[in-house]
Amino acid sequence: MSETPRNRTRKGRNDDYLAQGAILAAAVVITKVIGVVYRIPLTNILGDEGNGFYGYAYQVYAIALMLSSLSLPTAVSKLVSARMAANERRNAFRVFLCSLIFSLIVGLIAALAIFLGAGAISEYMMKAPLSIYALRVLAPCLLIVAVMAVIRGYFQGLGTMVPTAVSQIIEQIVNAVASIIGASVLFGIGTRAGEKAGEELLGPAYGAAGGTLGTALGAASGLLFLLFVLWLFRGGIKRQVRRDRTGKREAYSHILKALILTAVPVIFSTAIYNINQILDLTIFNHILDAQGYTEQQYMALQGIYTGKYDPLINVPMSVPYALSASIVPSLTAVVMAGKRKRTYYQIDQTLRLTTIITMPSCVGFIVLASPLMVLLYNDSGRTPANLLMMGAVVVVLYGWSTITNSVLHGLNYMSSPAKNACVALAIHLAALVLMLTVFQMNVYALVGSNIVFALVMCWLNQRKIRQVCGYRLNVARIFLKPLIASAVMGIVTYAVFLVLDLLVGGRVIPAVISILIAVVVYVVVILKIGGLSADDIEALPMGARLLRICRRLHLMP
Repeated sequence: MSETPRNRTRKGRNDDYLAQGAILAAAVVITKVIGVVYRIPLTNILGDEGNGFYGYAYQVYAIALMLSSLSLPTAVSKLVSARMAANERRNAFRVFLCSLIFSLIVGLIAALAIFLGAGAISEYMMKAPLSIYALRVLAPCLLIVAVMAVIRGYFQGLGTMVPTAVSQIIEQIVNAVASIIGASVLFGIGTRAGEKAGEELLGPAYGAAGGTLGTALGAASGLLFLLFVLWLFRGGIKRQVRRDRTGKREAYSHILKALILTAVPVIFSTAIYNINQILDLTIFNHILDAQGYTEQQYMALQGIYTGKYDPLINVPMSVPYALSASIVPSLTAVVMAGKRKRTYYQIDQTLRLTTIITMPSCVGFIVLASPLMVLLYNDSGRTPANLLMMGAVVVVLYGWSTITNSVLHGLNYMSSPAKNACVALAIHLAALVLMLTVFQMNVYALVGSNIVFALVMCWLNQRKIRQVCGYRLNVARIFLKPLIASAVMGIVTYAVFLVLDLLVGGRVIPAVISILIAVVVYVVVILKIGGLSADDIEALPMGARLLRICRRLHLMP
C-alpha cells in the first residue's frame, strides 16, 4: 500500500479509475476463487440438503445486508469524491464520520431484526424451519459489515481501492478456514442430536450454521484490518483536513440527508438483485411443494443451484463488480467538471473491458460445463452441467447491467436503476411462475427467469444512459471482437479437452490443461484482432510493462 490517499492528486483520482478497478478486480477474483475452492469441501460436508439450508439462509442474509449496508460503499465514495473534487477535504471527512454513526445504528437494527425474527422467517417465509440456526449465526455480521462498508467507501472516495482489496482477501481466507471447520464440527453434533430427536435433517441444518460461522469471523477480520489501515492513515487524513482552504463546514444534518438520498436508490436497485433470488427460491419451494415434491427433494435441487451453479457464475462477475465500484467516484468527478468526451470514453471503455472478460467466461462455461462440475464437485450428473450451460449467458448480461447501474449512479441519476429493476423484477417473477407451472421446467426455471431479468435490465439501463447523456452503444465495437475471440477459444478448448480426455482421462488433467490453453488462446486472439487498445493496456497496473511485452511478442495489431 505504497500509494496512500494523501499522496494522490485530483488528476490521479479521475484518470486511474481503471487501474484501481483492476486492483479491486484482482482481489475479488482471488476471493471468488477461494470461495469456489472452499465450497468444494463445504459442499461435500453439507450435502445437497445442507447446501439448500445454507444457500437459503445466505440469501435472506444478503437481502438484509443490501438493505443495511451494501449500498454504503457506493454512496459514501460518491459523496466523498464529490467533495474532494471541490477541494472540500474537511467535509469529505465529515461525510465519513456521519456515515459511520449511521452504519452503526442501521447495522444494529438489522442484526437484531434477523436474529429475533429468524424463527418466523425460516418457518413461514422460507418453508424450511431448520434454516433458523444458520440465520442466527449470520445476524451479527450485519453490524460488522455495515461499519466495514463505510470505511471501504471512504477510501474508495479518496481514490484508492487497495484497503478494500486487501481486506476482502483477508476476510475470505478466514471465512474459508472457519467455514470448513465449523461445518464439519457442527454437522457431526447435529447428526448425533438428530438421531436422538428422530430428525435426519438436523445434521445438515447444524452443518449449514457451522458454514455460516466462517462468514461472521471473516467479516470481523476484514473490519479489524480496515481499522488498522485507518489508524495508519490518521496523520495523512488530519493533514488533508488542515489543508482545506474552502472554509466550508457542511452540517451533519445536510450530510445525513445527502447520504440517505444517495444510498436509498442504490439500496433499492441492488437489493432487487438479491430480492429476486430469495423470491425465486421461495416461489420455487412453494410451487414444488404443491406439485408433490418432498422438502428433501426440493432443498436438494436448490442446493445444486445455490451450491454448485451460483459460485461458478459469480467468479467472472468479480470484474464488473470491481469496475463498477471504481467508476462511480471517477465518473462523478468527470461529470462535475463537465467533460462530456471524457464521460463517453469512460463509459465505453468500462463496458468494453467488462465484455472482454465476461464473454469468454460465458463460452468457457458452455464448452466445459460438465468437466468443471466433475473437477470441482466430482458431480457427473446432468442437472448441474445443464444449469451451467443454460445460465452461462447470465455472466455477460449481469456484467452489463451491473456496469450500467453504476454508470447511471455516476451520472447522478440515482433512482433510474431502481425503477428499471422494479420493471425487470415484475417481468422476471411472471416468467418464473410461467416456467414452473406451465412448462414444468423445475430447477431450470430459476436460471431461465434470471436471464429474463438481466435482459430487461440491460435494455432499460442502456436506453436511460442514451437519454440522459447521449452515449450510444457501439454493438460491433463492444461485442463483436470479444465474441470472435471467445468463439475461437471455445472451439480450440473443446477440441483439446476431447483429445486429452481420450488420451489421458481423469477428472483433473484434461480440465485444467484445457482451461490454461483457453486463457492463452483468448488473450492472443483478442490482442491480435485489436480488442484491447494500447491505451487500455497502459491504464492497467504495470500497464507500460505489459504493453512492451505484448509488442515484443508481436501481439498488438
